[in-house]
Amino acid sequence: MRSKTANLLLLVLGAMFLQQTVATVGRNLPSVIAPAILDDLRLDPAWLGIYVAIGAAASLVFQLGCGGFILRHGAMRLSQAALAMLAVASVAAVAGPLWLFALSAIIGGGGGAVSTPASSHLLGRYSPPRYAPLVFSLKQTAVPVALLLAGLLGPLLTQWWGWRGAMLATAAACAALALALQPLRREFDADRVPTHPIRLSDFRTTLLAVTRGRELRRLSLACFACNGLQSVFIAYFVVYLTALGHGLATAGFVFSMASLIAVPGRVFWGWVGSVLVPPGVLIASLSIGMAVGAALLGVVGSISPTPVLWVLAACLSMTALSWNGVLLAEAARLAPPDRRGAATGGVLSFGQIGGLGLPLLYALTLGLTGSHGAGFVACSVPSLLIGVAMLRDARAEAAPAEHDRG
Repeated sequence: MRSKTANLLLLVLGAMFLQQTVATVGRNLPSVIAPAILDDLRLDPAWLGIYVAIGAAASLVFQLGCGGFILRHGAMRLSQAALAMLAVASVAAVAGPLWLFALSAIIGGGGGAVSTPASSHLLGRYSPPRYAPLVFSLKQTAVPVALLLAGLLGPLLTQWWGWRGAMLATAAACAALALALQPLRREFDADRVPTHPIRLSDFRTTLLAVTRGRELRRLSLACFACNGLQSVFIAYFVVYLTALGHGLATAGFVFSMASLIAVPGRVFWGWVGSVLVPPGVLIASLSIGMAVGAALLGVVGSISPTPVLWVLAACLSMTALSWNGVLLAEAARLAPPDRRGAATGGVLSFGQIGGLGLPLLYALTLGLTGSHGAGFVACSVPSLLIGVAMLRDARAEAAPAEHDRG
C-alpha cells in the first residue's frame, strides 16, 4: 500500500510539473517577448503593466471561485480547463484587434491562476505532511523551468516566425497537454463530489477562510508582496535590459539563466523549510531578500556592467522566483483537508492583488519618472515591510515558548 501511495505521488507530481510548466510558458510568454510585441503594435512600454494588471485581476476572480469547481469536477479536470483557457488566450492575442489582446489577458490570467490551486489540491492529498514543503517546491520548480524555456525559445521562435507564431506554438502545446491528462482523471478526480453546488457565495467563503485565521491571513499578505514583486520582475526585467541597450536575445538569455537558478533555489528552500527553519520565518526572510535585490537593481542597475546585472538577477531568482513552494505547502498545511484547493486559491488571490497592484505601480512610476529603476525601488517596499512584520511576529510568538521551556 505504501508503495502504491508513493507511485501515485510520483505520478501526480510528474503530471503537475508538466501542467505547471506549460501553463507558466503560456501565461508569461507575452512578457518575455514584449519588446517585439510593443514594437510591432507601436505601444508604449507602460502598457505592459496594464496588460499584466488585467491578467492579475482576472486571476483574482478565478482563484477565489475555483474551490467549488475543484470539489465538483475534480482538480485534474480543472488542470485541463486551465490549459485549454491558455490555448484560447494565445490564439486571441494574435487575432488582430487590440481589444482581443486585452481579452487574452483575462482568459490567460484565469487559466494560469487556477492551475496552481488544482495542483495544490492533488499534492496535498498524496504528500507526507512533514515533507510537503519539499514536494510542493519540487513541483514549483516547473515555474523557473518554464521561464527558462520562455526566455530561450520565446526570442528564438519570434525571430523565426514572428511573435504571433511563437504564441500559436504555445497554444498548440497547451491544447496537446490538456488532452494527454485525460487518462489520469479516473484516479486523481476520484474524490470529486458531482452534486456539490457552485454558488457565487463561494467567493465570499474562500475569502473569509483565509482572513479569519491569523496564520492564513499573514500568509496571504506575504503572498501579496512576494507575487507582486515576482510579477514585476517577470514582466519588466527583459524590457529593462533592452532599455539599457541590450538586445532582445541577450536580455532573454540573462532572464533565462536567472530563471534556471530558481530551479535548485526552490528545491533548496523547500528542504530548508522542511527540516531546518520554520516555514513562516523562511518566507519572511525571502520577502526581505527580494526587496533588497529589487531595490539594488533599481538603484545601480543602469550604471552597472553586465556581470553585476547577472548577480542581481541571480539574487532575485533565489528570492522573488523561489518562495512559492514553501508558501503553498504552508497554505495547504493550514487548510482543512477537504478545502486545500480553495484555501490555496484564497491565499493566492491576495498574491493576484499584488500581481495587479505592483505592475500598475511600476507603470505609474515609469510614466511619471521615465525611470525603470524607480519602478523597481517602489515595488520593493511592500515585501520589505511585510517581511519585517512577519519576522517580528515570529520572534514574539517564539518568546513565550522559550520562557515555558526555561
